[in-house]
Amino acid sequence: MTIDRYTLYQVFKYSLYAFLALNVHWFFVEEHAANELLYPNGVGLGDIYAAYVATIDTAAWVVLLLMFELETYILEDRHFTKRVTLTLHTLRVICYALIVRAFFGYIGNLQSVMDVSVMEGVSDLCALVSDGWSYSHDFEEYTALTLANCSAFSTATTFLQFTDARAVVDVTGHINIVWLAWTDVINAGVWLLVVLVLEIDVRLQEKNLYEGFILHASAVTKVILYGILLLAAVYWGFYGDFVDFWDAFLWLLAFFFIEMNVVEWRKEVLEEQQAASG
Repeated sequence: MTIDRYTLYQVFKYSLYAFLALNVHWFFVEEHAANELLYPNGVGLGDIYAAYVATIDTAAWVVLLLMFELETYILEDRHFTKRVTLTLHTLRVICYALIVRAFFGYIGNLQSVMDVSVMEGVSDLCALVSDGWSYSHDFEEYTALTLANCSAFSTATTFLQFTDARAVVDVTGHINIVWLAWTDVINAGVWLLVVLVLEIDVRLQEKNLYEGFILHASAVTKVILYGILLLAAVYWGFYGDFVDFWDAFLWLLAFFFIEMNVVEWRKEVLEEQQAASG
């Protein structure tokens, strides 16, 4: 039995989507671990969004990705009844509301990690072991200080304390954490611009207006935006953790497939127009 190229393409695409859905779980695990320190008394209802911003954001993006897949590939014109259209639009509005809210959540995280003060009278991490402190070895990743590990994290003699958490970091580590927080903000903002451009592409394609200057401007804009997202993924690969890099890389691949859907959709429309005029 042989499997044709089209089938392999579809299997790879939907496997990718499944991996992205799985990332919702990994972000939840990561944030849940961090919340044990950030919210020692438990996460209240009012803090759920701030506590699980990456999890909620990723879940909303997965649903939005599936909406794009339905609209640009799976559903045909005859499927777009009033009920289907209303359902798709309602889900999109909910997803965009969550994504925009997450963007401001990332800004809040940036402000939080920048809010630090110098710990007076502390020149050795081991002096903090008995007081229940943790060391921030990465953005939103903390390890409780013990006699076994306190001397391994940093050889610095000056440490910074986070205002919103019983955690410390040295100056070099803090700079890296702030840059990672900035990367989150930039990445989230650029993705909002990407889906804005893609939404315009889809609506124009529906009206057969995705041509000429508009087509060229869209292509140039997306090259710039995807380029920034690729740089963010590379930065996470070098200075962040694997989950962030892997997630960013998978999302770039996923939206490559959505872009290919739009290209194929436009090709089919042009072929139908040529057949009708011929």
